[in-house]
Amino acid sequence: MPRKTRSPPVKRLVAAVALGSLALLTGCSGEGAPVSFDGPSAPAPAPRATDAKGKALPKTLMPTGPKADFTTANTLPDGTKIGVTALHGAKSGFTGKVWVWAPPQYFDPKYANSGFPVLIALPGGNGYPNNYWMGTDLKLQSSISEWSKQGKSLPFVVVMPVLNPDKEHYYDGSDIPGQPKMGTWMTEDVPDFVRANFRTFASRDGWAFMGSSSGGFVGLKSVLKHPDRFKAVIASGPDTVPDSPLWAGHEKERQANDPERLARLLGAGPDSKDREVYLAFQIGSKESGVANVKSFIRKYTKGPVKSRLQVIPDGEHNAKTYVKGMGDGSIQWISEHMQAPVPAP
Repeated sequence: MPRKTRSPPVKRLVAAVALGSLALLTGCSGEGAPVSFDGPSAPAPAPRATDAKGKALPKTLMPTGPKADFTTANTLPDGTKIGVTALHGAKSGFTGKVWVWAPPQYFDPKYANSGFPVLIALPGGNGYPNNYWMGTDLKLQSSISEWSKQGKSLPFVVVMPVLNPDKEHYYDGSDIPGQPKMGTWMTEDVPDFVRANFRTFASRDGWAFMGSSSGGFVGLKSVLKHPDRFKAVIASGPDTVPDSPLWAGHEKERQANDPERLARLLGAGPDSKDREVYLAFQIGSKESGVANVKSFIRKYTKGPVKSRLQVIPDGEHNAKTYVKGMGDGSIQWISEHMQAPVPAP
């Protein structure tokens, strides 16, 4: 399959989006002030093993600590905060920024004993030193809040790590030999950090990715490579093969991070519930990669590999197009296959 390249115009586009988010942050209320995601402070009753109908409830993991020190990066109209902190990855050795947001439901006492699903949101472009989903101009967090009220989305905790360790190269969210271990950072250190600071679910049913362009590639690859840890991804305008120049001389490792190969191997296995992954592809009708995404779906959606395609009318290769696509069906589709928080009776 021809390789989908990341063209300079696309890089400039996503960089412009990121700069727009940064501009919006300047002077925002409370920027830089400490912020806590501790959730309800009132004690709650002990969690139940089963619901009123005797159905087993999902296992909630309470925050393990140590707690990170968050400062306010942005404030949404509903008063919820986007916080930011620096994470030193114990397993990867990489240190980078991570932005987080918790939905209003997270602070509701009736959910005090419940985990929440996690959505790891990745930008396009270099995704360094910032992740453009941290801004309010794209309305990712406010849209999830509104969609959850409408029953179209779960109330996700949104986690936004940096995508690459510098502006010079793309690292394909992978452990490329001799380079920073961005695969370990993304699939081990970031989830460990979330479990340390938030109420989550033990099951993979509570973990998903979403991403644009190069971030869509990383989310897609991460879910296919680790179906035991992550269940779903919204991959928007994604690359479907690893194409970092840093793979030169490391073909074996490159193949181990190729979504096409990973999907083929997973799809050839038994179609059991504990292996199923849900790939929600999105692409604008004006993008050049429509045929490539359709080809991937046709070739690799087999067995436990499930997929859905959202072609966004008049959509282009940009984040605002992809948020629209999420509202048009992608977020609801993955939500239907993931674990919702469980309120107290």
